[in-house]
Amino acid sequence: MPSTTPPLLANPRAERVRAVRALTGRPARSRHGRFLAEGPQAVREAVAAGAVLELYATEEAARRHADVLERALGDGVRTWTVTEDVLAAMSDTVTPQGLLAVCPVRTAQLADVLATRPRLVAVLDRVQDPGNAGTVLRAADAAGAEAVVLTRGSVDVHNPKCVRSTAGSLFHLPVVVGVPLEQVVEGLRGAGSAVLAADGEGALDLDDLADAAVTGAGAGADLRAPTAWVFGNEAAGLDEAARSLADAVVRVPLHGRAESLNLATAAVVCLYASARAQRRAGPAAG
Repeated sequence: MPSTTPPLLANPRAERVRAVRALTGRPARSRHGRFLAEGPQAVREAVAAGAVLELYATEEAARRHADVLERALGDGVRTWTVTEDVLAAMSDTVTPQGLLAVCPVRTAQLADVLATRPRLVAVLDRVQDPGNAGTVLRAADAAGAEAVVLTRGSVDVHNPKCVRSTAGSLFHLPVVVGVPLEQVVEGLRGAGSAVLAADGEGALDLDDLADAAVTGAGAGADLRAPTAWVFGNEAAGLDEAARSLADAVVRVPLHGRAESLNLATAAVVCLYASARAQRRAGPAAG
């Protein structure tokens, strides 16, 4: 347990509990500019990023993750110990994991991302599933991308399921939301990035591009250069208008009998192909 024991919150019907629970819905998140991070991994990363306004922990979680509470208390975060019933009333998960944080909504501006001239960016166009969006954000973080952009019409990145799916990566890199795809593509191209659309019917093969990045042979697109990957809606993919905005349309080859890859899996493959090519080429690539 931390050296300073937080006050106990034991009434599941308390006004504070209802206010926290309301943040599982988009209207309250939009109205208050706050969202929930649930579970040890997400809360740990939120605390490390200085992105927590309120922290709630069961007694068991407070003992198990005492370092998290110590840091939060040291940073002046308002912290409560809660009963299991209270945490269940706050959370939208079937089995809460003992820690829950209220965090401020902090999204990045596209202009600020472009000013850094990023080498690798993931763009989600009209992606609707929060689990997919969160998984792509986590993969982008792992691959070393400098930013993720969710275009207008995409899922709310602060949806609790999306936040959980990022496993804390939401607090690691800039996330831009609500920008039309045309504006995103124009800005990224102006900042020096090639724009590649991932699509199962693409004219270019990702394996060929990866081979060319090693040999230096021409293949229609250079994975060593600064690149923004555009991934489309889970059901509809990228429409013709979106594909036409890209510099090239790239397919992930299917060597087995699977009909297709889901969005998140395809994104992982594409982002890591670029990350590996860029790492081989070094900082002067592109």
